[in-house]
Amino acid sequence: MAIMGPSGSGKSTLLYCLSAMDSPTSGQVIFDGEDIAQLGESKLSDVRAQRFGFVFQAANLVSNLTLYENVAVPGYLKHGRSVADTKSVVDKLIERMGLSEVASHLPNQASGGQKQRCAVARAVVNEPAIVFADEPTGALNRANSLEVLDLLSELNNEGISVLMVTHDVRSAIRGNRILYFEDGGIRGELELASWDPERSADEAYVREREAMASAWLASLSW
Repeated sequence: MAIMGPSGSGKSTLLYCLSAMDSPTSGQVIFDGEDIAQLGESKLSDVRAQRFGFVFQAANLVSNLTLYENVAVPGYLKHGRSVADTKSVVDKLIERMGLSEVASHLPNQASGGQKQRCAVARAVVNEPAIVFADEPTGALNRANSLEVLDLLSELNNEGISVLMVTHDVRSAIRGNRILYFEDGGIRGELELASWDPERSADEAYVREREAMASAWLASLSW
C-alpha cells in the first residue's frame, strides 16, 4: 500500500504510529489481534525487532559497521534462530541485494543505491510481517530507485506487506492500493491490480498505471 498526500498531511506520523515508533494520542493500533498502542516499551521493542522492518529516506546505517554487519546485527535478535542460521540468512540477503562485492565496506565507502539496498536487507533480515517504508527512494536517482522498488515488490509478492509513504506516482503505482492523505485523514483510496514484476521494464504497462493514478490524484486536487 502506498500513502500519498501533501507535505504536512500526516503521512509519516501515521507510519510512525502504526509501526510503534511513536505513540498515538488516542485510538488503537491493532496488529495480530492486539492493540500495540497499549504495550509497554519492552514489548513494543520486541514487536519492532521481530515483526516489523523499516526503510527510511536516508539509509541510517551504523557508520562504524560494515554493510554486512549492518544487516547481521539486528538479525541476531531473531528469537529461536541460531547464529549459524542467521549467518546463512544474511549471506543470502547480501547476495540477493547485489552487495557481495561491497559487503566488507563501511557505509561511507558505498554508493547511495548500495546503502539503500543494505537498508532493505536489514529491514527483512528477521522475516517481518510488515515493512514500513518512508520515502525509501526519495534520495536516489531513477536507476537506483527502480532497483529498490523492484526489491520491495519482490518481497511483497513473497508475502511481506509493504506500507510506503511516497510523493512519487511511479513509486506509488507499485502498490495494490493508494491512500490519499490530507489534513490528517484519508480523503480517497484507489485500488489497483497487483503489480506484475515481470512487466517492470514495460513502459506501456507503467504509463497505463501511472495515467490511472495521476487522473485519480488530479480529481483530489493533487
